[in-house]
Amino acid sequence: MERIKKAAQLTENPHLNLYELETQDRKGHPGRYYVASRARHTEDMELVRKQTKPDGVIIYSLYGEKKDKVVLVRQYRYPIDDYIYEFPAGLVETGEDYHDAAVREMKEETGLTLTPLPVDSCYAKPYYTTIGMTDECCATVYGFSEGAASTAGLEDTEELEVVIADRSEVRRILKEERVAIVCSYMLMHFLHDKEPFAFLENGEEDGKSKWRKK
Repeated sequence: MERIKKAAQLTENPHLNLYELETQDRKGHPGRYYVASRARHTEDMELVRKQTKPDGVIIYSLYGEKKDKVVLVRQYRYPIDDYIYEFPAGLVETGEDYHDAAVREMKEETGLTLTPLPVDSCYAKPYYTTIGMTDECCATVYGFSEGAASTAGLEDTEELEVVIADRSEVRRILKEERVAIVCSYMLMHFLHDKEPFAFLENGEEDGKSKWRKK
């Protein structure tokens, strides 16, 4: 049976750390495994606390009078030394509701005002990002944004541009640009679905939308 014998923290950073796990495989052989985590200390890792909570939030937001555009950011990322298209996103602060985090992050990154949609938990609960490398999990917030785009609220460590894309631009981005995988899947639905948020209604047990006006 596979199991973890010990977890040791190798770095001390505010937002991301590396941990070494002393492991045993299913045949009893010892091994080492390395995990990146948002946890600041070993006791905060999910493998210790056994509780899922959103480390971050991803924001899928429509824009425009006809809600026919999607809000993206084209952001520089060190791991690829290049720019990549993503949804606006950010970390959830200690004690902060992730819906509030989404509103805050959207304003800071894009200058836009986000109105979140209440959706069934099957669409919004925290899910894991790259589970083979990290225990990070993120919740998704859906909503509508308005206002004028601005990057005045960015931190010095952030380099991005706000992209408000219609379907034609989304098609070009998917064909020609680097795109984060979660974002790419959502953009494929945005590209082909007449009403991009219609799928959010299917999670309601009573079959009624919490947000769409009939």
